[in-house]
Amino acid sequence: MTHTLLISIGTNINRAFHVRAARKALEAVFEDVKVSDVYESEAVGFDGEAFYNLVASAKTTLDLYSVCTVLKKIESANGRKHNEKKFCSRTLDLDLLTYDDVCTEKPTVLPREEILFNAFVLLPLANLVPDWHHPQKKQSYQALWQAFDQSSQQLKPINFNWSP
Repeated sequence: MTHTLLISIGTNINRAFHVRAARKALEAVFEDVKVSDVYESEAVGFDGEAFYNLVASAKTTLDLYSVCTVLKKIESANGRKHNEKKFCSRTLDLDLLTYDDVCTEKPTVLPREEILFNAFVLLPLANLVPDWHHPQKKQSYQALWQAFDQSSQQLKPINFNWSP
């Protein structure tokens, strides 16, 4: 059975390199990978360099646990330390946002709660899959973005060059 994924990608260390590395790694493991525009956002919860954020959609036959394991391995291969504090600089942060329409708390919380609270997740979702619906809210990502307080978090679109 084929499953549909939405994955948040963020980095504030060697940003362009890690955005490209994330896409390449996702394309090596998953099928039909598509990415949103890239946005720059201020660090949330700590003083640090600005982040590049985007969202990818993909398809896979892997089960949920395997997908979570693969994402952690990609992060680790890109220098991510998993014992660091919650709010800190990151080489690469890959968060599974949705796995089909599954709602669960293990092995990770799905749908990921930050979809509804962080512009750097919701705007790329509205950009990439505007007509897809949030599994719990049953509203499209475009409608959720339009209802979001867009003045609360500033995002800057990046004219990203995918070839180094």
